[in-house]
Amino acid sequence: MFRSIVVGTDGSETAHRAVAQAVDLAKALGARLEIVCAYEPVSGSRLRKERGTAPADLQWMVNAREDVDATLREAVEQAELEGITVETYARQGDPADAILDVAEERGADLIVVGNKGMTGAKRFLLGSVPNKVSHHAPCSVLIIRTV
Repeated sequence: MFRSIVVGTDGSETAHRAVAQAVDLAKALGARLEIVCAYEPVSGSRLRKERGTAPADLQWMVNAREDVDATLREAVEQAELEGITVETYARQGDPADAILDVAEERGADLIVVGNKGMTGAKRFLLGSVPNKVSHHAPCSVLIIRTV
């Protein structure tokens, strides 16, 4: 039924819960898990400034995707503990678009997202991630209630 499950994460508590549910589903169904994390570009001047303040032996670690890579590593560890086959995708841009793109590219059968996204005026102007994903998904969507 579900052979490929896509889940988005940003490292938040809501995302942790969505990843946990996706891991449980993938384990129960023998599905592979595609974990997506989106990021906005960081300016070169900011990176240079941060590298300059880091100890010399750690400067190589300061990069545009440092936080994204750490977030993905954490999610992968959670899945691998359960014996799940995992692929990760760090994508620049809008989180919902990143999730939708990976779902299309990988022929996903299910997308898992948490129910909390942007709130207030931003949500009405831009739309929340779960809302956008649910309206444009190429497959089934499971929205995890996290609160």
